[in-house]
Amino acid sequence: MDVRALPPGYTEWPAPAALRDAVACLWAQVTDSSAERSGLVLPDGCTDLVWEQGRGAFVAGPDTGPVVTTMAAGTMVLGVRFRPSAGGPALGIPLSELRDQRADLADLRPAQARQLTSTLDPEVAAAQMLDLTATLLADGAPDPVVTRAARLLRDPAARAEDVADEVGLSLRQLRRRCQAVVGYGPKTLQRVLRFRGFVSRVDARPEVLDLAAIAAEAGYADQAHLTRECGRLSGLTPAALARHRAA
Repeated sequence: MDVRALPPGYTEWPAPAALRDAVACLWAQVTDSSAERSGLVLPDGCTDLVWEQGRGAFVAGPDTGPVVTTMAAGTMVLGVRFRPSAGGPALGIPLSELRDQRADLADLRPAQARQLTSTLDPEVAAAQMLDLTATLLADGAPDPVVTRAARLLRDPAARAEDVADEVGLSLRQLRRRCQAVVGYGPKTLQRVLRFRGFVSRVDARPEVLDLAAIAAEAGYADQAHLTRECGRLSGLTPAALARHRAA
């Protein structure tokens, strides 16, 4: 994909086939030259390798709450989004150290950061990021146990104790493994994944906002439960978040 031809706004596309076990997607955020752009990043259980024009490369650690971002006019941001079981092994550090943090790549991987300088042409930066991602994954493949656990935790009714037993770990071992690989424990991961299920349903049906029905489909006990969790994870009510996403 020619990233220089991307329109203003957010664009997402699949990673190359060889990376898809570890990379959820590639993405870009482009602002036009007329005005800066504000955004709201929501928790998703993932960690992103990011290159920003004029800033360089950094890592967006796993979030437990909303992050408000501002991009200058005429700026491009490129990202590689690691799946929940891939970020920690790829970066070679416990992701709990990066929870709710944005860390310059130079502080984590100085040699690689020198290849992703702030002044690169975006097309060159995109190619460099893919090469770096392949190198990181060759050094640290996704954790298969956490991959399976994350798949099981997508079920809102799953109990962390049962998931631990299913993957052959004690609950304490699973918690430690998730802290290192994902950035937080299995119960927080399950909350985030359930919330993303709600967000996906809202995005798919913006014209039909039946919050009670969507709450039930996403696995919340009731609409009040959804409202509490939406406030904690997005800073907005469900209706306000839906309006924000539609806009």
